[in-house]
Amino acid sequence: MTFPDITADLSTRLPALRGRLIANQPLAELTWFRVGGPAQLLFTPADEADLAYVLAHLPAEIPVTVIGLGSNLIVRDGGVAGVVIRLGRGFNEITVEDGYRVRAGTAVPDVKLARVAADAGIDGLAFYRGIPGGLGGALRMNAGAHGGETKDCLIEARAVDRTGKVHVLANADFGFSYRHSGAPADFIFTSALYQGRPGDPATILAEMDRITQAREASQPIREKTGGSTFKNPPGHKAWQLVDAAGCRGLRVGGAEVSQMHCNFLINTGGATAADIEGLGEEVRRRVKAQSGIELEWEIKRIGVPA
Repeated sequence: MTFPDITADLSTRLPALRGRLIANQPLAELTWFRVGGPAQLLFTPADEADLAYVLAHLPAEIPVTVIGLGSNLIVRDGGVAGVVIRLGRGFNEITVEDGYRVRAGTAVPDVKLARVAADAGIDGLAFYRGIPGGLGGALRMNAGAHGGETKDCLIEARAVDRTGKVHVLANADFGFSYRHSGAPADFIFTSALYQGRPGDPATILAEMDRITQAREASQPIREKTGGSTFKNPPGHKAWQLVDAAGCRGLRVGGAEVSQMHCNFLINTGGATAADIEGLGEEVRRRVKAQSGIELEWEIKRIGVPA
C-alpha cells in the first residue's frame, strides 16, 4: 500500500525546512517487530527549532504521529497516514551537569543514559539499562524496571506541541502513574534533565551488568519482539495471568507468545502486524475468560489495517 505523495506541497509551504522528508517510507525496518506498512510522509527534524517551525506551519488537517526507536510499537500493515515524526541526530546529545545531573535529547537510547551516568559516578539511573527504547518513549509512559521509574529521577523536560509552541514541564506537570504520564497527547518531547546521586562507577556498572544478565536469562531479547506486551494489573503480574490462561506458546500466523516470558510476543519470521495484534487480542480474550481480568496493552499500536 502507498499513500498520495504530499512532499512537494509541504516543501512549498515550508521553505525554511532543514530536516528531511521521505514519502511512503517503510516503517517495518524502524520497529523491533519488523512489521507494518509505510508512513505517508516521514519527517526527521534537524533540531527542536526545526520541529517547532514545521508543526507551526503544518496544516491542521494533516495528522501527526510520533515514533521513537520502535521498541514498544506495532505499526499496522496499512501504514500511517499523515506525517510521522522520528527524532534523530538533532536530539541525541547527552551531557553531564553539576549536581549529579544528566541532560539528554529524547532520541538517546535508555541504555546510553544509564551508561553515561555510570561512567560519571552518578547513581540512580542504572535501571534504564533494563528498558528498551529511547528517552522520549520513557517520558511518555513513565518507563521503569528493576525498582526504578522515570518519575523517580526526572527534573524537567522540554516539549513542542502541535502548534509549534515550546513548553518546559516540571516533574509534577506530568501526572505520572504506573506506565503512564498525563502530559498532553500532542506534546513531542525533545530533551530532559535527570537527577542522580553520588555513586561509585564500578558499583553502578556492576548493577547494570546484573540487570543485563537478568534480562538475558528471563526475556527473549534477541528475538523480534516489542518488550512487555501488557501492563501489570493491580495486584497481579501480566505474565502469570497469560500463563494461567494457557497462552504460553500460542500462535497466530507467524506471531507467537514467547515460551521464555509469556508477556512477550514474537515475530518468528513472516508475521504481519495483524498476526501480532490479533495474537495479543486473543490472549486478552482468554485471560478475561479465565480470570475475569482485562489486560491493558502496554505496546503502542498505530496506523490502519491492510
